[in-house]
Amino acid sequence: MTTTASGSLWRARDFRRYAGADAISKIGSQVSLVALPLTAAITLRASPFQVGLLTAAEMLAFLLVGLPAGAWVDRMPRRPVLVAADVVRAAALLSIPAAAAAGVLGLPQMYAVALLTGVCTVFFDVAHQSYLPAIVGPRGLARGHGVLAANISVAELSGPAIGGWLVQALTAPAAVVADALSYVGSALLLVRVRTDERRGQAGEQFEGRGEGVRGGLRSEIAEGLRFVLGQPVLRRVAMVGALTMTSFGLWSATVPLYLVRKVGVSPGAYGTLLSAGAAGGVFGAWLAPRAVARMGTGRAMYASALAATLFIPPLVFTAGGARLLIFPAALAASGVATTVFSVAQGTYRQSICPPHLLGRLSATMRFLMWGPAPLGGLLAGTLGQLAGVRVAFWTACGAYALAHVPILLSPGIRRLGRD
Repeated sequence: MTTTASGSLWRARDFRRYAGADAISKIGSQVSLVALPLTAAITLRASPFQVGLLTAAEMLAFLLVGLPAGAWVDRMPRRPVLVAADVVRAAALLSIPAAAAAGVLGLPQMYAVALLTGVCTVFFDVAHQSYLPAIVGPRGLARGHGVLAANISVAELSGPAIGGWLVQALTAPAAVVADALSYVGSALLLVRVRTDERRGQAGEQFEGRGEGVRGGLRSEIAEGLRFVLGQPVLRRVAMVGALTMTSFGLWSATVPLYLVRKVGVSPGAYGTLLSAGAAGGVFGAWLAPRAVARMGTGRAMYASALAATLFIPPLVFTAGGARLLIFPAALAASGVATTVFSVAQGTYRQSICPPHLLGRLSATMRFLMWGPAPLGGLLAGTLGQLAGVRVAFWTACGAYALAHVPILLSPGIRRLGRD
């Protein structure tokens, strides 16, 4: 059932299942965001460089299969891709506690699991984003993206705290089970989604796709690249994404080491700090569709990029005692801004994209945005090893603060009309 009126999203059974699967899997992923690096750092006593390498391994998939994934997904119904990705990720993650229980868990297995789950995540994310227009219809895009952004925020609010306390109460490898089970739950919901992707706007994806399919995989990839690179706003958004994900690579490898080893917080407190900081994202997800409707996508992108640039720098002052409160406060404020930006740019890019290019649009943007992320993980590991974890943490905060500057320097972004 395709929803055409944005106000009726939650009355559509397929959208509830689609959004519910997304919420469950994202909460599990946030648990692993805490559990995987802590497994390496605490259980396996990994060095800063080894933790950075683990982060890089998980994100390397966006470089390896980021572009062809879009072309492949555009050739297939999205729902089977989503279910298969969930099942494989669950199996891969369950191998970690199994190996730990047998006493054979090592870093090579951690790297292999990170890479495999990363590949599955690429396919899942591309198919998931491409499936949304078929489910909500063109009029429901902004509200649909707002729901997905809310899922991210709720997951960031609850998942790290769950992960941190599971690590503290049980062990880091055992906490990974929660993520594996979340993928199982997501798959069970997705197999019950019945939206026909051949109907309405999405129908062009499977009937007469035209030039892309006839030209083969290489021309399909090139078509997606030409579309993105031919759009000035999308080029700017891709630059922001690339800088943001490089910062995320730095952040993911550095923050657990800084807060746990340098500041001295417990695994449970570490997860709670991440969750408290994500509270802003929940408000941002509520605010985003309203900001887009009132301001238009261009002005909403500009205002939220400016806010993110101003709110992130205070993170560098995080330390023990009362100054620890700076971390969740600054993270919450920046979470509002970055969530509004994410919804605005996601709405804009899908509103201008031809239906048969949706998969390649998502994959190309993911490739351009996430491709540099492994470099961030490697840079974090190198900085942490050579200059210390504190310098690596400061670098991650500085990189995040500068990530949205390309949008602020875009001369025409604020002139984009209302959608």
